[in-house]
Amino acid sequence: MARFGILTGGGDAPALNAVIRAAVRRSLERGHTVLGIRRGWKGLLTRETTPLDLAAVSGILHRGGTILGTSRTNPYKNPEDEARAKESFRALGLDALIACGGEDTLGVASKLCADGFPVVGVPKTIDNDLSGTDVTFGFDTAVAIATEAIDRLHSTAESHDRVIVVEVMGRHAGWIALHSGIAGGADYILIPEVPASAQDVAGAVLARRARGKSFSIIVVAEGAVLEEEASPVVKDAGTDAFGHQLLGGIGERVAQAVQEKTGLDTRTVVLGHVQRGGTPTARDRYLGTMFGLVAADLAHRGENGKMAALRGERVVAVPIAEGVATLKTVGRDLYDDMKTLFG
Repeated sequence: MARFGILTGGGDAPALNAVIRAAVRRSLERGHTVLGIRRGWKGLLTRETTPLDLAAVSGILHRGGTILGTSRTNPYKNPEDEARAKESFRALGLDALIACGGEDTLGVASKLCADGFPVVGVPKTIDNDLSGTDVTFGFDTAVAIATEAIDRLHSTAESHDRVIVVEVMGRHAGWIALHSGIAGGADYILIPEVPASAQDVAGAVLARRARGKSFSIIVVAEGAVLEEEASPVVKDAGTDAFGHQLLGGIGERVAQAVQEKTGLDTRTVVLGHVQRGGTPTARDRYLGTMFGLVAADLAHRGENGKMAALRGERVVAVPIAEGVATLKTVGRDLYDDMKTLFG
């Protein structure tokens, strides 16, 4: 029988534990053994592992986060780490590795596979921006949390006649902002794909006031850019292991601009990691489970270099390289359709 490894890399996402549980249970019933690799690719470098049996995955379906831990580690960042990762893969005796992650984690998985190592993938990102799958697990939970927050902010905004700017996650793609903003009845939604002017946002707020409404909600993705500025707002000059800037602050920038142009009391709420946490929705648990089953099947059949992907209502196998080739972003036509609801 075979020996499989499984790791979770990058940001945590609701229903990662559902993936782990399904992959382990499917593999164990076939007589395979499963080794959990802790803290993503970092755990592969340090050979930090834990055996995964039925007891280890019992009672984890409803839990947020990942029981294996995670990190933003890139073993291809330097030749020493690359060599160490490959040596660890061999030393652990893995017949296949199931890598759960977004574009960065799966990018490493694709490189390892190209270098001759048996790896299969599970797409994971709450941003829903991987092109290989229609939807990623964790997205539904993130949208639900953001929508609930917007609903709650309606009452305090109305009580104080305020404008409230809600900053949600979305580095390159505005799916969370668009879905939660439309569901929450936002007066304006700013996304990375479509720069907007501060004047347009202020105009939507004033149009709402002209209709007799005393408050406004604006939803902005963290990677959104105002036309008046050249680049996204960042927390500091640092980057993560994959070279990504540490975004944050666009919500406050939008709030300042709106208050200056309208004279209205404007506040900012940054949801941040709240969107990742807590119990995953039923849809995400189901989708994560299906992804885990398909990933285990791929490992069992030796279909390396492939990942689970949702196409319509079915979870199928697609090449990892295809799944991470391009980002899935919000189209201008869809955004313009939704824009008729602004103000």
